[in-house]
Amino acid sequence: MAKFFDALTPAHLEFIAAQKIYFVASAPATGRVNLSPKGMDTFRVLSATRVGYLDGSGSGNETAAHLLENGRVTIMMCSFTTAPLIFRIYGRGRAVHPRDAEWAELRPRFGPPVPGERQIIVAEVEGVQTSCGFAVPFFDYRGERDTLVKNCAQRGPDGMARFWAEKNQRSIDGLPTGLLTDAR
Repeated sequence: MAKFFDALTPAHLEFIAAQKIYFVASAPATGRVNLSPKGMDTFRVLSATRVGYLDGSGSGNETAAHLLENGRVTIMMCSFTTAPLIFRIYGRGRAVHPRDAEWAELRPRFGPPVPGERQIIVAEVEGVQTSCGFAVPFFDYRGERDTLVKNCAQRGPDGMARFWAEKNQRSIDGLPTGLLTDAR
């Protein structure tokens, strides 16, 4: 049976800390729904009603575009190793970029610099839902992939700037992402 909460509880924080993967869903008012898997120890609880993740470079920048348009975001985690549980955070999000004043406050909470980091996605929690997860299979964690970090390090800062200019300025539906310009 699903249960709803207004904020994250200590039990939720314990569950979140044990997760190795999470999924981020967003959608524009019209157009494609985006669902992205995330890892690399990038997720942080900022308060009982605020979460964020350090967003690494990618072939697109859908979440940032959708958040710029309407702010809606859902973050999902599920238990692959212990008692069955599906855990969702519903919220309103936004991207914080290195050019933003808030970056200096937030960035240290995410550990050492990572090649290819492009923004921090911050979400104000509007609700939390837990549900059974009885059909979620068991999986074993084998480790993080280093492919993204190696690729971004090889490109270097100038190469990443060119890549972002070419691939991360607009969503697949043509919406601006605000990555290199303040489109707000």
